[in-house]
Amino acid sequence: MGGYVPLGYDVRDRKLVVNENEAATVRMIFQRFAAIGSATMLAKALAAEGVLNKRGKLVDKGFLYKLINSRVYLGEAVHKGTAYPGEHAAIIDQALWDNVHAILQESPRLRAKNTRAQTPALLKGIIFTETGTAMTPTATKKGSRLYRYYASMDLIRNRPIGDSSGPLRLPAGMIEDAVIGEIRRMIRAPEIAARVLKMLREESPTADEKAIIKALGEFDQIWTALYPAEQTRIIQLLVDRVTVGTSGIAVDLRQEGLGSVLRDMMAPRQTEACT
Repeated sequence: MGGYVPLGYDVRDRKLVVNENEAATVRMIFQRFAAIGSATMLAKALAAEGVLNKRGKLVDKGFLYKLINSRVYLGEAVHKGTAYPGEHAAIIDQALWDNVHAILQESPRLRAKNTRAQTPALLKGIIFTETGTAMTPTATKKGSRLYRYYASMDLIRNRPIGDSSGPLRLPAGMIEDAVIGEIRRMIRAPEIAARVLKMLREESPTADEKAIIKALGEFDQIWTALYPAEQTRIIQLLVDRVTVGTSGIAVDLRQEGLGSVLRDMMAPRQTEACT
């Protein structure tokens, strides 16, 4: 191996042997790439989760491509471009390898287009103008680029519009980022934490206060690691209504929704503690 030891293996008696903890990380990376098809999104998520390479550095896009293209994980050795059966055990199976490499055979532009097409509208069904009119996700395409918006139904249906209606069309990325930022701010607010603690204690007198506070503090890190579909589910649980007006935006949280999200976040810890 020329001194290089791939993630997932250790060297014993000059042979590669599986490192089970690292092997689990390798399988996770292959599986998640197969699920989302985007090295850029996956690299960002893995970095946010603190996933490290063999040298203790955060996984980046370059390392990610090197990993998913290494046939060593099939139990093979490559010499001068030709793969041969190796003396080490495989970490992934042929079906997963084929799935990942079928995606890699698509052009990066097509993969990016597919990723965008699969990105759901975070605020669908919960965003309104200050006059109470629903805003709906729309999109326009210029060349190869897709531009997403939220547009008032008054605008779409050519209804009469008063002077106090506020913005009628907003770039989706801008308003979604603003809402996410407001949610993060609200979750960090002491009064929100106190209300959620009170609610969870009423549901269960044995609720772990330290675990709840820890989960609230970890929301930012967990959010950045979620797939778009998972982020949409969280927003729909957390937010009752987003109102856009001339003075800005207002976000109404669902207290019970935040409690549900926190229970989901704490569940893995509780399960691990019981095993």
